[in-house]
Amino acid sequence: MPWNIIVSVAIAYAVIVVLVFLFQSRLVYFPQIGREVAVTPQAYGLPFEAVTIATGDGEKLAAWWVPAAGARGTVLIFHGNAGNISHRLDYLAMFHRMSYATLIVDYRGYGQSTGSPSEEGTYRDAEAAWRWLTVERGVKAGDIVLFGESLGGAVAAWLAARVTPRALILASTFTSVPDLGAQVYPFLPVRLISRFSYDTRAALQALKAPVLIAHSREDDIVPYAHGQALFVAASEPKQFLEMRGGHNDGFIFMRQEWVAQLGAFLERAAAR
Repeated sequence: MPWNIIVSVAIAYAVIVVLVFLFQSRLVYFPQIGREVAVTPQAYGLPFEAVTIATGDGEKLAAWWVPAAGARGTVLIFHGNAGNISHRLDYLAMFHRMSYATLIVDYRGYGQSTGSPSEEGTYRDAEAAWRWLTVERGVKAGDIVLFGESLGGAVAAWLAARVTPRALILASTFTSVPDLGAQVYPFLPVRLISRFSYDTRAALQALKAPVLIAHSREDDIVPYAHGQALFVAASEPKQFLEMRGGHNDGFIFMRQEWVAQLGAFLERAAAR
């Protein structure tokens, strides 16, 4: 191969690496997808309160508080990297049928929340949501279940390793951003240039609470092996729920047998 071609290919590759390094946040967060709040819990007949949660660094987070009569506990929900809280009503309805109150929050830059997303920012948002539940709402830490979907699983696991929740539930979650990025972009030095960590596996190793890992063998975005690796990293008591369907259409609420397994897990966690 002539040297001028080799040099041209090397320059083009270097440019791609630099661009990915500079703009990688656009590969992690997609707040622009479905930015508008499409519907509220009222559409599902759920009582709810729209609340604004202040973070420690001046942002305002949009959230919904959905109470439940005679609640068995409270679930704090962290969603994935696209859309907003109005796209997760099925989770709210599922937990409400199970007699659990819920708080679901939009990260900074998502939905009607202020600011722009970042890894440190999402952690601050998680702390703010926890503080709102335990301080302003007066919910006991031991009554709170943390639930995270995809990217939200990494956020939930980070928080769970630093507080004392009743339990942690991870749905379709990756082990870390570098791990996932190296698989998605095998031609790039992802581990060298990644400015994001979201190390879910490390968080699980520091976790004391019961954990449920739910993942589909058919997940087309976060490979099934990530769920398996997270399960291995977690300490007992732990449970694995194998689902079916792709990353964006395989959800716990879709099959009654999956809901039943989730319910049994929650019952055991509450009994502890």
